[in-house]
This record gives sequence, structure tokens and C-alpha cells, in this order.
Amino acid sequence: MNVLFTFKIKDHQLEALTNDFPDIQFSFTKDLANEPIAQYEVIVTYGEDITSEVLDSATALKWLMVASAGVEKMPLAEIAERGIVMSNVRGIHKTPMAESVLAHILSEGRALPVLHAQQKRKEWNMKVRQTELLGSTALILGPGAIGSEIGRLLQAFGVVTIGCNRSGASADFMDKTVQFNELLNVLPHADFVISVLPSTSETRGLLNESHFSAMKNTAMFMNFGRGDLVKESVLVDALRNGEIRHAVLDVFEQEPLPAESKLWELDNVTISPHVSSHSGKYVERALEFFTRNLVKWQQGDRDLLNIIEPKRGY
Repeated sequence: MNVLFTFKIKDHQLEALTNDFPDIQFSFTKDLANEPIAQYEVIVTYGEDITSEVLDSATALKWLMVASAGVEKMPLAEIAERGIVMSNVRGIHKTPMAESVLAHILSEGRALPVLHAQQKRKEWNMKVRQTELLGSTALILGPGAIGSEIGRLLQAFGVVTIGCNRSGASADFMDKTVQFNELLNVLPHADFVISVLPSTSETRGLLNESHFSAMKNTAMFMNFGRGDLVKESVLVDALRNGEIRHAVLDVFEQEPLPAESKLWELDNVTISPHVSSHSGKYVERALEFFTRNLVKWQQGDRDLLNIIEPKRGY
């Protein structure tokens, strides 16, 4: 069996794969367009290099292992039509992203940016507004693997956690869970509104002006999922009009965020260039998913971990 990686892994990781799977030929390329890919049964990719043209050439392809959580930029209709099995690394981001969310919340709450600015000015000023997490409420849009880990960490600080998903089904480390259509009822109670939602037909544009009007004017809005959750103009207006206190944004409608974006000009927004999931352990964790599934694949078991339904997009 031939397996193609479209990203490099470390020498010791390749050596481990070769030792554990001696009957498999592993190859690597960064340019699928110029690679003879008709021979590969499995392609391991971050996803964005898989196009309709690539699928046309990959005549032996049966399994796409996507080493990322999001798959919205892939040709999902063609993948479904060809019956290609697709899996991803859902949950791989939960530790770095949950820590990023907590870091931003604690930084703002304990006024670390203000203290840092005072230090640069050599200013001794004890009149700094600080808050604590105990007794606050966090509304987590998308209480899956990442959202539940955020909930676990916040509950350790005494935060009440409310999950919000499509079905309203209960989720780990949520004190309660509601459906998307109940958002307007719960937003007025949230001190933190945290989205880790993927980009799907149900989540694109999910938040609009009415949702920000319903939030506390002391609330912090945090988007760590996908930028198409809310139009940038809606968010800019909410921040300018004081409908929310602060926003922490790791994702945007357009990335990289253009220099002319109004978001750069606002004092009550923290801009993070889509780095909340970064970790030195990323490839290591992705390979753990891959090797567990590769064992199943060799045994003829197609019930892989983290199967993606292309028609749903998750």
C-alpha cells in the first residue's frame, strides 16, 4: 500500500512509521499538482491542497487523512461522490486552544495589558480595574472536544458554563446546554461568549446585530472558531457602540486581516493572527490519530476515528 504525505514530518517520526508499518511505502511531496498521485491509496494532508483536479488524478485514493480540524475549504461534494473515506484530527487543538482562551480571559481580567503599559511608562499606579472569574458565566458556542476542555478549565475557576450547539444535547463540563435557537435567551446572562464553532451552513452568519444587542455591555466576545460566524461590520459596530466590553479574535472573515480593516483601529479588541491552536506537539498528536487509524485500515476496518461526513462538513 502506498501512502503520500503532503507535509514533512521529522526523521524519527518517519523511522517509527517505517518500523511499525514495514509493508507500507511512505512518500512525501509539497506539490500535488506535479506529483504522479494515481498510485496512492491514502493521502495525509492539511486539506487545503486537495482540489477537484487532485481528486481527478488520484484514481486509487480511498482515504483522506486530514491533519487539521476544519475541512470547509476542501471539495467535499466530489469527495462524497467518490465515496472516499475522510477522517480528521478532531480534538487535537483542545489543549493549546483552551489554554489560549484562558490566557486571554485571565490577562484581561487581571489587567495584564494595563500593567505592562504602565511598566513601559515607569508609572506606579495602583488604581487598576481588575476582576475575578469566580461566579461568572461563560457561554460556549460549540461544546465539542475544544469547547468542553475550555469548560473544564473555566469550571476549575468557579465559572458557570453554558454550552450551545445545534441539537441542545448535553456536553462534558457544561452546566447546561441549549440549542442555537435559544441564543437570544441566554446571551444576557453571559460574561464571556466564546465560539469554537466550525464553518458549516448552520454556523455561517449565525450571530447578527440582535445577538450583540442582547449581550451584556460588560461581556467579552471571543471567536476562536471560524471568522464567518459574524460579519466584521457587525462586530465593529458592536465594539464602537459599547454593546460589548471587549473582543478577542483569533479568526476573521478575511485572513490575513487586511491593513484597512477597522478592527485594527479599535482599543477594545485583541487581534490574534489565527495562532491559538499552535503547539510544538501538533504533528506528534496528528500522527497518533493517523497511526491508530492506519492499523484499523490495514485490518479492513473502515470505522475510523474522527470520521468526517463530507455532505455535512464535519
